[in-house]
Amino acid sequence: MIKLATELAARYGSRGWHNQRPDLASVQIDLSRLHDALAWLKDNMGYTHLSFMTAIDNIERGVFTLTYTLRNHAWNDGKGHSLMIHADVDRSKPEVDSIHRLWGQAWTYQREMKEWYGIDFPGSPRVDEEFVLEGWEGPPMMRRDFDSLAYSDATYAERPGRVSHDPETYMKEKLYPEAEA
Repeated sequence: MIKLATELAARYGSRGWHNQRPDLASVQIDLSRLHDALAWLKDNMGYTHLSFMTAIDNIERGVFTLTYTLRNHAWNDGKGHSLMIHADVDRSKPEVDSIHRLWGQAWTYQREMKEWYGIDFPGSPRVDEEFVLEGWEGPPMMRRDFDSLAYSDATYAERPGRVSHDPETYMKEKLYPEAEA
């Protein structure tokens, strides 16, 4: 792993290598070098499987942190190794190069991140089509500045007949009605 960490740092300026377990490590790479680093890991280092992609809204820092988890199944005599690549993208203009030509299934993850976070992946197939949230017209709901209560109050009418109960009191009344008498 030390060789891979050193080579990634020399080639792509990666930093913060962290071995989480013997079969899992993580590293940070600048967004401008991300695509090239991912291609190199796939083509030259055997990380041929994209396990998943996700995003974290780091609103305090003004970025989304993208995480790409890659798997090299042949590493360590077939025991395998996973590598999580983290890259920050500016929340005010969240645009990232698509990797769907490196891993075919990436377009699905990218489409999901566009819908949930508003992160754009120009050129990715069907990225602007509805994915999970059919008919959704609000802001991307996984952003931490999305106010779900305000959205619900503004979008949906109050339904008559709904009553909230204190769970403890309600269960006592239902389970032990004689105690109330």
